[in-house]
Amino acid sequence: MVDSKTPRVDLPGLVVELRRDLRIGSLRYFDAAGPLDAALHDVLGGPLPPPLKATCHPNPIAREAIILAWRSPTETLLLTQSADAFEAAASTVAEHAAAGCFVEQTGGLAVWDASGGRAADLLRRLGSTASVPALGEARVSRVAELPVLTLCVREAQLMMLVERVYSDHLIAWIGETAADLSARVDT
Repeated sequence: MVDSKTPRVDLPGLVVELRRDLRIGSLRYFDAAGPLDAALHDVLGGPLPPPLKATCHPNPIAREAIILAWRSPTETLLLTQSADAFEAAASTVAEHAAAGCFVEQTGGLAVWDASGGRAADLLRRLGSTASVPALGEARVSRVAELPVLTLCVREAQLMMLVERVYSDHLIAWIGETAADLSARVDT
């Protein structure tokens, strides 16, 4: 089920693939409703998400959307395909250094995209029901025995963010679990 050249699972009702097109940044701040949120509002196309939430804002700089995912009371992850939007966010945060910082995470985190009607079932098997975010949610839980941030900003599409060093481990578990899902449907 897992393609060794380009890690991907492709079954009826489930596609899991690595998102290599996203830039990832960590917005770290002291006050989520403070001056940094106000300064970033225009750059991000909207406010920082509230606790346990994920949002997808239209990008005011480029056509690609900006995804924001709450990670902790003092951290929000930013995901975008747009280098311009990414740099604008980093620049805005640098101008407000007393309120927070922006840390590039593109090389440190891997994003696995699971889409289709069976994506939630896969995630329940890899983790638990607590691992499956509803639309507009972001959850940190154990998935495949790893700490994973899962988020949902589009119907039937779940994103799993994991430290890159554990990415191969996660896709191996996904492949085995997907094979089991497939075998149960086929029999």
